[in-house]
Amino acid sequence: MRRIITINSNQVVKSLETRELLTKKLKSVGFEVRYDFHPDTELIISIGGDGSFLKTIHDFDFPDVPVVGINTGHLGFFPDISPNNIDIFIDAYLNGDFIVQNIPLLGASICTDKHCFDVFAINEVVVKGDRSRTIHINLKVNDKHVEKFSGDGMIISTPTGSTAYNYAAGGSIVDSSLSLMQLTPLYPINTNAYRSFTSSIIFSRDSVINIEPEYRFENSILAVVDGVEHRYNQISDIRIYTSDIYIKLLRMSNYEFWSRVSEKFL
Repeated sequence: MRRIITINSNQVVKSLETRELLTKKLKSVGFEVRYDFHPDTELIISIGGDGSFLKTIHDFDFPDVPVVGINTGHLGFFPDISPNNIDIFIDAYLNGDFIVQNIPLLGASICTDKHCFDVFAINEVVVKGDRSRTIHINLKVNDKHVEKFSGDGMIISTPTGSTAYNYAAGGSIVDSSLSLMQLTPLYPINTNAYRSFTSSIIFSRDSVINIEPEYRFENSILAVVDGVEHRYNQISDIRIYTSDIYIKLLRMSNYEFWSRVSEKFL
């Protein structure tokens, strides 16, 4: 029976060299290697950094097969296998010595006065002002008013995304085994008219967050999903929730979240 593995790599020299070596080694143990997604692919390997990993999953439209990353970038929180450990990884995969984490995605329904558009995020959805403008937002959770916000914007992140932009903005690192959403404000401003939370807020996975812009400038709201900007005319409402869609993240069996945090940030 054909055993197909798909490799997706960025164009950095080190990544391309790693792809060539990995392809050779996988073929030597009987795998068929593709560089495009095949319906019978049993595993996707992303070579690069965190950005390449996220791009791979989005490019392949959130595939229903395990995804693993080989880190040729810098931080590399998602791709946790070193190019020096390719042989160890292949042996572990052949022997079933790995775990698969089901990572729920954030769903966001971005509505204008004419249409709604659904997008999905692995790390975060960011709502911010276009061209560095301060934005004004009405925040609701489960249809209940929470605050009138003024500032640069908001980050709504998954637990796996808590170590990315969320952490850089002062949000908390969350154990990836938990199921929740975190909202972190970006440079909130408190005035007589706007009373904004200045720290992160944690919501259960069953919560629905509604962000309703108050326009002071035309088309001044921008939605950024896993680093990709989404521009629509006159966004009226952004509804964010924990999706029923998962990605399958393959980890080596000795993977431990807090050891990984310590290794990368301390």
